[in-house]
Amino acid sequence: MDNVYQVLKFFHIISFVFMSIPLFNLIVVNERALLGSKFIYGADTYMENIIRHGASRCYMFQTSVFVSGILLLVFGPWGIEAIWTNYILLAKTILLFTLMGMLSYVHFSLQPKIDSFFKDITPESSVPDNFLASVKPYRVLRKRLATVCLFLVLTTIILGMQVYTPFSLTLNLILIGCAGLFAWRVNKTLVLFGWM
Repeated sequence: MDNVYQVLKFFHIISFVFMSIPLFNLIVVNERALLGSKFIYGADTYMENIIRHGASRCYMFQTSVFVSGILLLVFGPWGIEAIWTNYILLAKTILLFTLMGMLSYVHFSLQPKIDSFFKDITPESSVPDNFLASVKPYRVLRKRLATVCLFLVLTTIILGMQVYTPFSLTLNLILIGCAGLFAWRVNKTLVLFGWM
């Protein structure tokens, strides 16, 4: 049973690591910005495909985190009731459902609006000059939501490190503040060298 618990713990953590899709989507968007504000069929459709298909991957990783988390409670020392008695587990659960809700909004509402602009465009199409300006409000909103998602993923990881031994309030505030600053920075700039 000990081995099952350790495998579940590994699966839970690695699934969270793979939920870094918002980070890489923000990097892709910022890389696209380097090409200028003119519509480029290959670059714009490629970027939209990456972002669109990332949603199904993220759903799978979120589901894996949820299921493995529940199984860790069932097979671990605390039991399922720990979701209600351990404030860190409760916060992680709420954050995970918030992430799922945000992803659902982007995938089922926002992304289809963006896709509607691209549906009739081919490499040979002549696109109006204001095409990207029309899409921009939706892309900006999606980018902001990806920034919030990245912040929530980082915050959840910070909390996950404290399931057994909580950090001090001061350290939590510093780490969560750093997570917010990093998410904001990734939104605003192309992070060429990871943290820098």
